[in-house]
Amino acid sequence: MNKPFNIDKIRRQRLGFDEVIYGASKSVPLLSELLKEYTKNYENVLVTKLQKKKANALLKEFKKAFYNVESGIFMLTPIKVISKTKKVGIISAGSSDIGVANEAYYTLAYMGVGSEIIHDVGVAGLHRLLDKLEDLRAFDVLIVVAGFEGALPTVVGGLLPQPIIAVPTSVGYGTAKKGETALNAMLTSCANGISVVNINNGYGAAMSAFRILNLNK
Repeated sequence: MNKPFNIDKIRRQRLGFDEVIYGASKSVPLLSELLKEYTKNYENVLVTKLQKKKANALLKEFKKAFYNVESGIFMLTPIKVISKTKKVGIISAGSSDIGVANEAYYTLAYMGVGSEIIHDVGVAGLHRLLDKLEDLRAFDVLIVVAGFEGALPTVVGGLLPQPIIAVPTSVGYGTAKKGETALNAMLTSCANGISVVNINNGYGAAMSAFRILNLNK
């Protein structure tokens, strides 16, 4: 029987980065087979949205692997040295957004890009963001993560000049509609030039930042 996967081995040549595995919809046996393909060549690989139960099973087999439970990020080999040059600022509206913010952080680390997370500076306490403005000016790209009404990227976009990648999260009550309200708010933002990724897509935001940074090399 043919393998149920076909690894894109030349993606780095085309795009500048390797294939990444979306873990949420894959079984442990399938993930195990995929990871074995990478270990044959002593390669690392990034797995996103991996549930804790599946990660625990894989950690028993791949004992040197890394897993972050909040973000669902899994790597065959931990990133031992994260770049000290922090080019991306990741701004999270609240502590409930930590998983998505961490997903962006670890994805960037995997790609060799240093970043820093500024936690819990949402619009409900706007002074917290204002206190961080000078620090935020130092980054080349900003990723802004927010749930509920999703207002934070618009505020950041009106205060700071960098490319801004907005990430709606599925945090919020009732009419937040599992992130749809935040997504629609970000898509209809009056702040000029904001880019928006899908709900809870910290990985996608990180890759957008990576592509922007590569233009300046």
